[in-house]
Amino acid sequence: MALDFTAIDFETANGFRGSPCSVGLSKVRNGVVVEEASWLMRPPENHDHFEYHNTRIHGIRAEDVSGMPRFGELFPEIGAFIGDDILAAHNAAFDLGVIRSGLEVSGLPGPAYEYVCTVMLSRRCYSLVSNSLPYAAEEAGVPLVNHHDATEDARACAGILIDIARRNSANSIAELYLSLGLALPRQPAFDPAFGLSKATASALAARLVGTAVSGPGSPNPPAKRAWSPWPEEGPNPLPNPGAEPGHPLFGQTVVFTGDLAMPRPEAKARAADLGASPESRVTARTTVLVVGDGFVAGDLRAGRLTGKAKRVLELHAKGQQIEVVSEGEFLQMVGGN
Repeated sequence: MALDFTAIDFETANGFRGSPCSVGLSKVRNGVVVEEASWLMRPPENHDHFEYHNTRIHGIRAEDVSGMPRFGELFPEIGAFIGDDILAAHNAAFDLGVIRSGLEVSGLPGPAYEYVCTVMLSRRCYSLVSNSLPYAAEEAGVPLVNHHDATEDARACAGILIDIARRNSANSIAELYLSLGLALPRQPAFDPAFGLSKATASALAARLVGTAVSGPGSPNPPAKRAWSPWPEEGPNPLPNPGAEPGHPLFGQTVVFTGDLAMPRPEAKARAADLGASPESRVTARTTVLVVGDGFVAGDLRAGRLTGKAKRVLELHAKGQQIEVVSEGEFLQMVGGN
């Protein structure tokens, strides 16, 4: 058995995960990257508007993909490159969700994939204050110069998985998961003719509401929430016992800090639906702190931190397994806008 897989990374045009505009793939054979591929693309029709926040992150604009094939047209080539490989992604819930939602709104069925989430593995095998791609890549000794370039991010993801397998003396994905006592997750095959995923159904419903209010072609902008220095915490719902154990939030104890784009009670409800236990303050139980206010992982080094985030750094320095994630990373995990 050999360490064989394909690492994948998507960039999206807007907050809906079914709006891919770029993909990068790195194919690994026997623990070595042997081939890479990348495509720019137009997102599926009616989901192809580019939001400022997304463009600011990855630099791709609508004019950069004008005239390119849409995702649904390109997927046969993307799928052929993947073949029967196990897929690896850093926050696989997002990238596998891009495939599913992108194909669903394109009216196309999708194949089943076994997959690996390197965020999950990073949490188990490294001891980092943030398991975002730049931090995990640094720990693995993998160069990452242009974060959010899909090809470079896929290559970094591949390097992280190779490093984690090496540290666990595993010669294959199966050996790695066996050594960690984990079951390899699998996204089943699907056909939109027989039902849509929750993320796609929610996005389509929101689009219908926006069109009804603002007219065709004019999505209704979300109402701005009044700023408050003390966001309403709301109740702490119990974790969903039927959530997918392979999700990166499953089994985590999550605390929120800073001003989020969504009301904090909604963020807690989304986390609980995926198997997390939301709490209102940082304690010895806390494993994940989600930071709003436009926080990115680099702020950990710059010292741009809330009081809760500073407390997390103190606890991490004392050996508590706890990490800080940005609101953007949290939204990728929960499939929200």
